[in-house]
Amino acid sequence: MKRKRVVILGATGSIGESALKVARDIPERMEIVGLAANSNAQKLAAAANKVRCESICLVDQTKIDILRKALEFEPRIFVGEEGLREIACLTNADMVLVAIVGTGGLRPALAAIEAGKDLAVASKEILVAAGEIVTHEAHENSVHVLPVDSEHNAIFQCLDGRSSEVRRIILTASGGPFRQTPAKEFIDLTPEQALKHPTWNMGPKITIDSATLFNKGLEMIEAHWLFGVEMKRVEVVIHPQSIVHSMVEFADGSTLAQLSYSDMCFPIQYAVTWPDRVPNTLPPLDFGKLRTLQFETPRYDDFPALNLARRAGESGGTLPAVMNAANEVAVAAFLDRQVGFPSIWQIVEEVMNRHTSVAHPDLDAILQADQWAREQASATIGKK
Repeated sequence: MKRKRVVILGATGSIGESALKVARDIPERMEIVGLAANSNAQKLAAAANKVRCESICLVDQTKIDILRKALEFEPRIFVGEEGLREIACLTNADMVLVAIVGTGGLRPALAAIEAGKDLAVASKEILVAAGEIVTHEAHENSVHVLPVDSEHNAIFQCLDGRSSEVRRIILTASGGPFRQTPAKEFIDLTPEQALKHPTWNMGPKITIDSATLFNKGLEMIEAHWLFGVEMKRVEVVIHPQSIVHSMVEFADGSTLAQLSYSDMCFPIQYAVTWPDRVPNTLPPLDFGKLRTLQFETPRYDDFPALNLARRAGESGGTLPAVMNAANEVAVAAFLDRQVGFPSIWQIVEEVMNRHTSVAHPDLDAILQADQWAREQASATIGKK
């Protein structure tokens, strides 16, 4: 069995940390050959010192001296956005794991595909903003796009190549910290409350997205592109325990589900070792302790993100990129206490309503729409 040589883009975030754990757990199957981070020079150096990878990249050029001083060996160092694209194309890499928040991972992801590297995608924004381009380029270059999100990885496992037989894809959502909070109380919710996710330990942006359900909305669009299933067949169900990571209902009415404890090491390992399953030290499920698995219908009126995402996914073109960018700005404003919790949905909807979508956009059109949406969202925040 071949050992997969992997470059991690976003090595200092929660996904990057989990990927490094997986590499330590299955060294015979996974080798880290490159690490990249945006600005956390100390953490990047610490990770590089442990794995002794041949190449590293720091996007923030002002922190290079800090990085060099903290390194205990001499890897090849790439710098800036161009460096990010270069490390994604390392000749001895088999796979690039993209775990960069936002659209910053889009250009390096496409560069990796063009260089013939399989892509493990943890950044939803890549497929949300540019799913048509990414899937087309992957097909043209005969590379695999493997999902690392726990939900899409679960669907990938359940499908096992049988997407033509699918009746429904059912994404599970924990419901976030406000699953049972009355809508009338939303206006008083604080960032501290929103950051207390009941089951997952994630970065601040994705944690707020889980609270608004925009995270699940993004995943609906991502599933549409990853598995070639129409948006109308992608659904969401609330599952507070986060044990069932997603389900697929097939044409005969049978439903397959993938279950495991809430640990990102599970989907990362499967993406790296696919199509093989490899033993590890992760804890197996104890069904005797689980007691119950609960499911409920989302509160669509109280959490508008799901309907906004469905609208963006069905419209296609540049609208998903606009929705994503406006949401990023709105979330940042909420974390900065500039707007209230319900304003996140309101800002996104206002910006979407103003946008004239471009069908079948190229990368430049997507990035222009992204920038336009950020400016529109910022202007909307200024009026609130």
